[in-house]
Amino acid sequence: MMEKTRAIVLHSIKYGESQFIVDFLTESRGRVSFLVKIPKSSKSNSKRQYFQPLTLVTLEFDFRANQNLQRIKNIGILYPYEDIPFSPIKISVSLFLAEFLLYATKLEQKNLPLFYFVYDSLVWFDGAHEGIANFHLLFLMRLSFYMGIGPNLSEGLEQSKYFDLDEGKFVPFVPAHSHYLSESDSFHLLQMFRLDYKTMHLYKMSRQERNHSVEVMIEYYRLHIPGFPELKSLSVLQELFY
Repeated sequence: MMEKTRAIVLHSIKYGESQFIVDFLTESRGRVSFLVKIPKSSKSNSKRQYFQPLTLVTLEFDFRANQNLQRIKNIGILYPYEDIPFSPIKISVSLFLAEFLLYATKLEQKNLPLFYFVYDSLVWFDGAHEGIANFHLLFLMRLSFYMGIGPNLSEGLEQSKYFDLDEGKFVPFVPAHSHYLSESDSFHLLQMFRLDYKTMHLYKMSRQERNHSVEVMIEYYRLHIPGFPELKSLSVLQELFY
């Protein structure tokens, strides 16, 4: 069945001499992997640009339910980034988010709110020229709600002092396990949840605080998504934003 959909490139790996396996987050079917053949011609370099992490594309393909790797009939750039490919900081953030999404959405089927959130966030990030140091933090925090593992922010916040990472909620007493945040970290987390992309620059953090926050969020995802691995791109991200 021929389909046309918007999609976000998450990862590509060379397969043989002239083929790639490319993982996409698609609007129509969630996660889909494709076997892509790139011809050896003068135009092949431009086609490889379609498969850079977080590239926003349109795909046309004949979906075969009994195949693990689909075949692309047509591909085109949906939204040409104006700033991300030329900003070392944005490239580093993008590589981290692409790797994170690769593992976080590995079992994701069609989820339109999730796709729209990721797509709109990337377009916003491309157009922003300042105040982006907390972007990846806000992205990870808000992504959890679209994946159905977001924390409960509606109960007992007035009496609660600690955030229980296992339960995904704020609690008044220290939990009987080690997966919780200190009173100070819990307070900072709650303040972050009250921000959005337009206001996040108002929340000042040091690089050490920001790195600690992203480590906390990764731990939260590991507790709620089985098999979530170490991220190779994290070390590069931790060197950004003095």
